[in-house]
Amino acid sequence: MGGATVWLTGLPSAGKTTIASAVAGRLRASGRLVEVLDGDEIRTFLSAGLGFSRADRHTNVQRVGYVADLLARNGVLVLVPVIAPYADSREAVRSRHEASGTPYLEVHVATPVDVCSVRDVKGLYAKQAAGELKGLTGVDDPYEPPAAPDLRIDTQTLTVDETVLSVCDLLAARGLV
Repeated sequence: MGGATVWLTGLPSAGKTTIASAVAGRLRASGRLVEVLDGDEIRTFLSAGLGFSRADRHTNVQRVGYVADLLARNGVLVLVPVIAPYADSREAVRSRHEASGTPYLEVHVATPVDVCSVRDVKGLYAKQAAGELKGLTGVDDPYEPPAAPDLRIDTQTLTVDETVLSVCDLLAARGLV
């Protein structure tokens, strides 16, 4: 099987990492070579020093996109649970993959901000509400939802297992698993 990149975009606490990790576990169990490029880990190791300005967010997304394409071109199925709030940044990553002939799928984890703020996995919404954090994607910083993702997942109506199945079904339909 060849490699591919599956980019999971959505608001903070939408469920991107949960879905990516569960999909990775399922695919690894079937013998597939899989990597998850988690946004928090990337910011710690690959994009240390970048802030959250539009330019820095774009740079971060391009770095992640480069690594994803590199891995995918070498037979790895890469799951990327990274917000990537700007449509033009995501399009640049898609274009990089198209230029190298690497399959690229965009999954919009379309969890509404009110649901994300209740989940608040990292406490970001609480910090923003308390005035301790500025520039929270989808609250006081923009998030541009994908206009035509390969898959849109509404996590508030699905279980984790159902979301995993929908991603795996997409991969199967595209001949990637």
